[in-house]
Amino acid sequence: MTTRQVEHEIVAEAPASTVYDLIAQVGNWPRLFPPTIYAEQVEAGDGAERIRIWATANNTAKTWTSRRTLDPERLTIGFRQEISAPPVAAMGGTWTIEPLTATRCRIRLLHDYRAVDDEPDSLRWIDEAVDRNSRSELAALRASVEATVADAGLSFSFEDTVRVDGSAKDVYDFINEAGLWEQRLPHVARVTLTEDTPGLQVLEMDTRARDGSTHTTKSYRVTLPYHRIAYKQVTLPALMTLHTGVWTFTDDDQGVTASSQHTVVLNPAAIARVLGEDATVDDARTYVREALSANSRATLGHAKDYAEKKR
Repeated sequence: MTTRQVEHEIVAEAPASTVYDLIAQVGNWPRLFPPTIYAEQVEAGDGAERIRIWATANNTAKTWTSRRTLDPERLTIGFRQEISAPPVAAMGGTWTIEPLTATRCRIRLLHDYRAVDDEPDSLRWIDEAVDRNSRSELAALRASVEATVADAGLSFSFEDTVRVDGSAKDVYDFINEAGLWEQRLPHVARVTLTEDTPGLQVLEMDTRARDGSTHTTKSYRVTLPYHRIAYKQVTLPALMTLHTGVWTFTDDDQGVTASSQHTVVLNPAAIARVLGEDATVDDARTYVREALSANSRATLGHAKDYAEKKR
């Protein structure tokens, strides 16, 4: 069997410990790495953990489970996929963060992998996916950690929440059935939803803004019945370079808490063009938050009505 071993690296203007900490917390991955849609910790032990990742490879969404070993002293993180998604037969590697100065480091990403049945076309597909993803991951990681260190106010998160006198399943169903949003939500002008792999959705829609204009977004969604739907936009409005979100649905004795959480990174190069020459980062934060929050509250409100009528 042919086993490929490849290495990619990049230098970042950030302390090595900061970079290590960001990579070690797998919940950060959707905002750090363009291919990652969603990631969560499944199990944790002493210096080891099991994680599940949903990500795109060559524009195809896939999911897998990996085990990681974390060594904060050596600033290394080893990983090995438990069950790989075809055409990958096996995949593993190591993150190594090397301090160059107190504020500068080298990030090395090593991979080893095999293809199913040692098929040459499959191995070529994996070569391309690993190379493309590694380069984009490292470039995005450098941009993210350098922005974190600079703290320019471009990244922020917020949440909208409603109480529902109904069941979590019914609220979940309303959000999950996004293909019906054109009929159910006034701010959605057009929607296309596909789910070739159960639990992995591709959602494209045109959303109406308050001024009557529409903008198109495309998202990958991970559905986890009946408590969570996570998504990552891959076609974004001009003011954002990142938008990830999570819908959560929590039952209790009195009903359901339904929430919509957003994480955003602003695109500073677009602020003047979109909002005017005098607009600031704070203006852009306010504009984006109000727009996203208005849509979230509207969607949650309609989901609440739907669930409460189902009682």
